Amino acid sequence: MDSIDLEVLKTSAAWITSGRRCELITVIKTWGSSPRPIGATLAICEDGTVIGSVSGGCIEDDLIARVRDEGISRTTPEIVSYGITADEAHRFGLPCGGTIELSIEPLSERSRIAELLERLERHELVQRRLDLHSGEVELSTATPGAQLQVSEQAMVTIHGPRWRLLIIGAGQLSRFLAQIALAMDYSVIVCDPREEYRAGWHVDGVQLVHEMPDDVVVDMKLDRRSAVVALTHDPKLDDLALMEALKSEAFYVGAIGSRLNNSKRRERLLEFDLTPEQLARLHGPIGLYIGSKTPSEIAISILAEMTAIKNGVPTEMIVPHAAAPTKPGDTACVVEIGAI
Repeated sequence: MDSIDLEVLKTSAAWITSGRRCELITVIKTWGSSPRPIGATLAICEDGTVIGSVSGGCIEDDLIARVRDEGISRTTPEIVSYGITADEAHRFGLPCGGTIELSIEPLSERSRIAELLERLERHELVQRRLDLHSGEVELSTATPGAQLQVSEQAMVTIHGPRWRLLIIGAGQLSRFLAQIALAMDYSVIVCDPREEYRAGWHVDGVQLVHEMPDDVVVDMKLDRRSAVVALTHDPKLDDLALMEALKSEAFYVGAIGSRLNNSKRRERLLEFDLTPEQLARLHGPIGLYIGSKTPSEIAISILAEMTAIKNGVPTEMIVPHAAAPTKPGDTACVVEIGAI
């Protein structure tokens, strides 16, 4: 499962290869409320076909209508704005008088989309510099944390997995978690030294490794754009890896299990070289409380909590599974299976 931005690039590359005229549209600035964030992309073909999104749909409709009426004739990039007036804001569905500024880039072989995709296949983080006057493109290695930048001369966009996720344990839940995380622009590694669990486990775009999880954590040199999720229920695999992850700068460290099992895990981890402050960073029971019961629902719950933490949502606005209400007579088994 590709991210939306990757689908846009792959479709653009196919159009270029087939000799069809097409353009790449990128959100470069917004004012007020906007349906899509800065960096969102859309590609449009000469027949009006689109992939991706830059608004709630009204701007896309205008872009399609213009292409069908006028064709694609740009030879160099152009910056355009929507929603400058109140009438335009209403017409294009921009709430609260919002305004959106777009870069519209005509694509061709010199756009280097195919080369960009090759580098993304190698899981590189790539900086693409577009000269806004000539349309020339330069590709180089981007630094983690780099953001889209626009000047009078050029637009610099960042492509590739900007976040990393290490999943400990190869199983059905990790398969769903990995697939959704890939679509959310994570570079995903699944670690499981148990051969019987690795056999037959495969998700396109995910690296599967067999080293001990704590060694993988150390080797990854986790930073603030990294997350670790332990899914094995096996202390021999999870505990040492969690200890190393909690010492790192990883923005999220979580482990599956019931309240009882997580309480025991915390007691074990305190026997290691961890401070109470480091241990307090552990999320467990893992995920947001959404009543999740199936592996796919649990994966959504976990990624919802990760996303809230990543986006800086205030703690008081997050309802983690650890704080989920319980009914009298609930057992640890029911809690663990029902909502991790």
